[in-house]
Amino acid sequence: MSALGLSVDPLWPRAGDWPPLGADGADLTLIGIPTQETSLSATGAGATPAAVRDALRRYSTFAPGAPVEGLRFADAGDVPSPDGPEGRARATAAMAEAAARSRLTVAVGGDNALTVPAALGSVGGDLGRAGLITLDAHHDLRDGTSNGSPVRELIEAGLDGRRIVQIGIADFANSAAYARRAADYGITVILRDELHTRPLDDVIAEALEIAGAAGGPIHVDLDVDVCDRSVAPGCPASVPGGLSAWELRRFARLAAASPLVRSLDIAEVDATADTPDQRTVRLAALLVLEAAAGLAAR
Repeated sequence: MSALGLSVDPLWPRAGDWPPLGADGADLTLIGIPTQETSLSATGAGATPAAVRDALRRYSTFAPGAPVEGLRFADAGDVPSPDGPEGRARATAAMAEAAARSRLTVAVGGDNALTVPAALGSVGGDLGRAGLITLDAHHDLRDGTSNGSPVRELIEAGLDGRRIVQIGIADFANSAAYARRAADYGITVILRDELHTRPLDDVIAEALEIAGAAGGPIHVDLDVDVCDRSVAPGCPASVPGGLSAWELRRFARLAAASPLVRSLDIAEVDATADTPDQRTVRLAALLVLEAAAGLAAR
């Protein structure tokens, strides 16, 4: 048995425990950006990157039809104290360094404030042509600096709102003022209710076309509170009626399969508020592996 009480089988290699990112680079690099200090609700999301690393060990790297086992994985560690102006600068620089040496970089938060340094570090050098896709119950267009403002902050940094697609926006989780702000920015909004009648593959294809319209790199924000509260109880703002775990996993894989997608972030999971079976943290770990499966399918 391993130190975590997991079985050891040489014919069943486990995910995780990836080596540090070296000069020779990697196909997929994991980086922790444990933001939490500006969250609008109480959160211990800073503990989540470590919890996700532990959860990865519960899974293998085998996915039928996707040669994940052939990928080179690396772990760039956690950005220390990533909140505040100095912390954000550290996180942006660390993300840029990881992205420069990786085909795909996956940033694990942390609350949704991590999306700003994750996106700027990955696609900020080409922000004028870049795109953003969010899987999120919320618009994240609030004033100020918080986990409710990253999309607005990225637009103010130079991202064109017409190349932003927000998937999963939920009823009773936003406001008319922010819905109008999204429209004013030219953001494409795909409501949660629309996903009941549209094939997921068509939705992500549309999102990739819009976000990639200028031919620039795309960042994808996977805010796990887009999921139903039954599968994401560790997300402070998840609501009943959200996406299923399978739907979010499918979106992650399909997005990562696009060569335009340079990076993803996984946000809003509070490992300290999860259920005893750690179902939200385990979902976050599976999102990392789904991204790997998408990358392997390119």
